[in-house]
Amino acid sequence: MSIRSIAVFCGSKNGTNPAYVRDAQELGNRLGSSKVDVIYGGGSAGLMGSVADAALAAGGKVVGIIPQLLVEWEVAHRALTELIVCDNMHQRKAKIYSLCDAVIVLPGGFGTLDELFEVLTWNQLTIHDKSILILNTDGFYDPLLQHLERLKQEGFLYEGAYEKLHVMPDPKSVENWLTEINQRP
Repeated sequence: MSIRSIAVFCGSKNGTNPAYVRDAQELGNRLGSSKVDVIYGGGSAGLMGSVADAALAAGGKVVGIIPQLLVEWEVAHRALTELIVCDNMHQRKAKIYSLCDAVIVLPGGFGTLDELFEVLTWNQLTIHDKSILILNTDGFYDPLLQHLERLKQEGFLYEGAYEKLHVMPDPKSVENWLTEINQRP
């Protein structure tokens, strides 16, 4: 299975740590340079805009999907390869997911966590088998990963739910993972 497109879930804000923007830009650059299409929430602000701008600058294809409600709030990115405006958040997530081969989650807020848990749940229910990567910039997701491990230890996760979850410390690790996956026969 090769990865030609990846859904990127991340914040519409930058956060307080400059490393979040740095890694978002580096990831976008690496994806664009590798010709892996970026499928994301369509915003021009925050980490979303950083990933999209860097991927576009590197010659990559970037498809944004944004609900009408958020066109102004998240400031829809107007320079994308393609911008799809949908009716609601459910359609947004379903469309993003239908266009990707894998998912990567960067730092973000409630919306990012919602997207992460929805795809984790889909994996657990075997609705799909797409890989989910977490870009754990400066240990941002360490407390959450500890809690996920507790869920596993306490018997709340089904067997195999963790198999498709990969934690990456930096964008270079993501690129290496993609290269390895794409070189498999």
